[in-house]
Amino acid sequence: MNNSHQKIRDYIVDNFLFGDDQGLDNDTSFLDNGIIDSTGILELVLFLDKEFKIQIADEELLPENLDSINRIVGFLSQKTDSTTPLTDS
Repeated sequence: MNNSHQKIRDYIVDNFLFGDDQGLDNDTSFLDNGIIDSTGILELVLFLDKEFKIQIADEELLPENLDSINRIVGFLSQKTDSTTPLTDS
């Protein structure tokens, strides 16, 4: 697991799962499994903005971009310069 996966996993576990990562895979849907609600998505976006130094536009607030660890990492890859590794922050 690369550093960006781990940072996102740690954030989700600490802030939404109260330290219990049982059953949380990188493809687990946050919305389908009740892990994050609409308010939680806004908190997640603030974390991503700060941690990965990106800005997420309103039209990018879609499940396709933010509904699992893998989807977030893929979205971050699209948002960042391909020459800048996501493991740096």
